[in-house]
Amino acid sequence: MSQTVAMTVNGRAVTVTVDDPQMPLLYALRNDLGLTGPHYGCGLGQGGACTIHVNGEAMRSCQVHVGDAAGKTIVTLEGLGSAERPHPVQAAFKEHHGLQCGFCTPGMVMSAVDLLQKNKSPSEHQIREWLEGNIDWAVSRERYWGTPLPLWVCELCAHTECIGSFEELRGRAR
Repeated sequence: MSQTVAMTVNGRAVTVTVDDPQMPLLYALRNDLGLTGPHYGCGLGQGGACTIHVNGEAMRSCQVHVGDAAGKTIVTLEGLGSAERPHPVQAAFKEHHGLQCGFCTPGMVMSAVDLLQKNKSPSEHQIREWLEGNIDWAVSRERYWGTPLPLWVCELCAHTECIGSFEELRGRAR
């Protein structure tokens, strides 16, 4: 039996009709709403590429059931800013080349925004600790499928370019 789930996504009231309310919210965001910011990484909530904000808290969208999103406010990477007016974190990642291959970038940005909402001036240690749960696709691919990628692909997020993005934002917050 189908179920219609109403929620607010990126400031817009939407409904999604699903056969299974236990389906990951990630699938509804990408397949039903056409939002490609959250990426499928590992499907286990360990990679972080699917990170979104649910009622202001960073969560892995592969671990949130669509049915549990009813009545909630969801923000994806697309809801943070636009190409013309990027969110300060998006602008800092771009300016400091914290994008690498780009696969893990949406989760990194969403996690960074979450950290800065909680702590306006985190130390480098706090930044690295907060982003530790964001593993990029290259690591996920090798860990879960046994297929390594070349070493030039970013091995763990929280690399120096991402840290540089935070350094700039921390300076602005002072």
